Amino acid sequence: MIQKIALGGGCHWCTEAVFQSLKGVRHVAQGWVQSTEENDSFSEAVIVQFDASVIPLKMLVEIHLRTHKSTVQHSMRKKYRSAIYYYDQAQQQFVSELLATLQTEFEEKIITQVLPFISFKASRSAITNYYYSNPQKPFCEQFINPKLKLLLEEFLNYTAQEKLKHLGN
Repeated sequence: MIQKIALGGGCHWCTEAVFQSLKGVRHVAQGWVQSTEENDSFSEAVIVQFDASVIPLKMLVEIHLRTHKSTVQHSMRKKYRSAIYYYDQAQQQFVSELLATLQTEFEEKIITQVLPFISFKASRSAITNYYYSNPQKPFCEQFINPKLKLLLEEFLNYTAQEKLKHLGN
């Protein structure tokens, strides 16, 4: 069954590449997500469509927490909101309970918010699929490759290894 979840945390080029590199992910839309109240400004994020029978939401959330600074407040948090945007109440409850459970695996407090998805603005096509169009760019090598290597080290069973052969694994 194909499901979707929206995730924000850091640069959407990084987030897009991480989730494009996973088995069971059918599509990653890169852009900006809007939520409600104090989070009603658009923030960089991706929408991930995934086959839950191949990669469960629990694993996507854990990967998300481990591939961005999910325990760090910084001056760019308005642009790079650490968030999981839910589409229905069942997702909200599941993700909220999961974050509480996963907190025991982190030394610092997880700051990732669980927020309602309201709206999405897609990135212009020239910057989508950024990593897989430009893996040799210095930004990709410095910021994205370490996240993809983490996938290979800690989430190998869910990683589309054929996409990451260029990393020398």
